[in-house]
Amino acid sequence: MFQSGRHVALWAIFATCGVMVTASSALAQGQTAQEHVHTSSGSAWQFMQDGIVFVELNHQGGSRGGTELVAPNWWMGMASRNTSRGRLTFNTMFSLDPATVGKDGYREILQSGEALSGQPIVDRQHPHDFFMQLAAVWQMSLTDTANLTVVGAPVGAPALGPVAFMHRASAADNPAAPLGHHTFDSTHVAFGVLTAAVDQGPWMIEGSVFNGREPDDNRWNFDFGRLDSFSGRVRFRPTDEWAFQVSSGHLVEPEALEPGNIVRSTMSISWTRRKDADLTAVTGGYGRNDTDHGARNAAFVEGARHVGANGLYGRIEAVEVETALLQTALLPSGPSALLKDVAFAFTVGIVRDVLRVSGFEGALGTDVALYGIPSALQSAYGNYPLSVHLFFRLRPPVGPAGRMWNMSVP
Repeated sequence: MFQSGRHVALWAIFATCGVMVTASSALAQGQTAQEHVHTSSGSAWQFMQDGIVFVELNHQGGSRGGTELVAPNWWMGMASRNTSRGRLTFNTMFSLDPATVGKDGYREILQSGEALSGQPIVDRQHPHDFFMQLAAVWQMSLTDTANLTVVGAPVGAPALGPVAFMHRASAADNPAAPLGHHTFDSTHVAFGVLTAAVDQGPWMIEGSVFNGREPDDNRWNFDFGRLDSFSGRVRFRPTDEWAFQVSSGHLVEPEALEPGNIVRSTMSISWTRRKDADLTAVTGGYGRNDTDHGARNAAFVEGARHVGANGLYGRIEAVEVETALLQTALLPSGPSALLKDVAFAFTVGIVRDVLRVSGFEGALGTDVALYGIPSALQSAYGNYPLSVHLFFRLRPPVGPAGRMWNMSVP
C-alpha cells in the first residue's frame, strides 16, 4: 500500500510549480554564475527559475527490491542585479521530497547514505531536505579580467565535487541518483557554507569552510552546525562546451551513525553542446572517500542526447560498496567495517516530450538498470537484478536563454 499522504502531495506539487513561476530566465544554459555577471548590464533585478517533478512508478529488482509510486522533485529560483560596487545574487532551492517521497526516500538497490530513526538508510536514496539552498552571492571586479566572488549560505554547496547530479545536463532526464552520490556531491546540501572564489579567464580557484555533517531525518527544518570542514576546488573552462574540475575536502564527522572524519577527493570532465532545442551532454567523474576504516572509490560516465521531442540517456557506474552494511542493513563494526566490493550499474532510458502548456514542459519516459553484483552480495541481491522506472516528467516555464543546467554558484 502506498502512503496516503504521498497521494495528496503528488497533486499538491503540480500546483506548487505553478505558484513558483518567476518572470524570466536570464542565464544561458551551461553558464556559471560568474559568466552571468560578466554579460549582464543595467541595475534592474533579473529573475530566473528551473525545477523538475518526476511522478514515477519505481520497480527495483531482486529480493531486496520492490515497487512504489513516488515523486522526487526540486525547484530553484534566482534574483540578481548589478550595483555600483558589483553584482548581488540571491539563490533559493526547495524540495517537497519529504512529502512526495517520504522520510525513508525512494527505493534504489545498493544505495546507502544518511540515517533514519537511528539506523542507516540502505537500498534507498534518502529524500532531500525542504531547504536545499538559501544563499547570497556578491561578486566584484579585481581587474579587467579577474573577479572575486564571496558566498554566504545558511544552506548551500561548498567548493567540492562536480556539479550536483540534478543540475547536470547529462543527467537531466534520469530520475535516479547515482550510486556514487555520497562519493561525489552529497555536500550539495550543507547547513552553513562560506565560500570565496577568484576567477581569471578560463580558470577559477575556490575555497570553502562549511558544516560537513549530513542532515538529520527531520527534512523540514535547519540542521546548523560548526563550520569546521573545509574544501578547495580548481575549475577550468577552456570553451563554453568543456568543463574540468579537481577538488578535495576534509569533512568533520559527516555521518550521524559512523564516527570519524572523511577526506573526499574528486575529479570530473564534462562536455555539453546545445543547438537550438537539441542537446548533447557527457560527464565522467572519479571520486574517493578516505575514512578511518579504509578508502572507497567510485567512477561514472553518463550522457544524454535530446533531439526534437525525443531523448536518450544512460549512465555507467562502478562503486566500491560497504559489503557488511549491505548484507545486514546494520552499521558494521570491527574488521567487517573494512569489507568492500565493487558493484556495477548500467542504466539506459528514453524520453519523449508530450506536453507544452503555458511554458510547462511534460514528457513520458522509461529506463532500465542492470546491476553487476559482487559474489559476496549475490545471496542477498541475486547475480543480475533488473530495475525499471516508468515516469511522467514536468518542468516549469523558463525564459528564452534555457534551463539552469551545469550552473554552479559561485
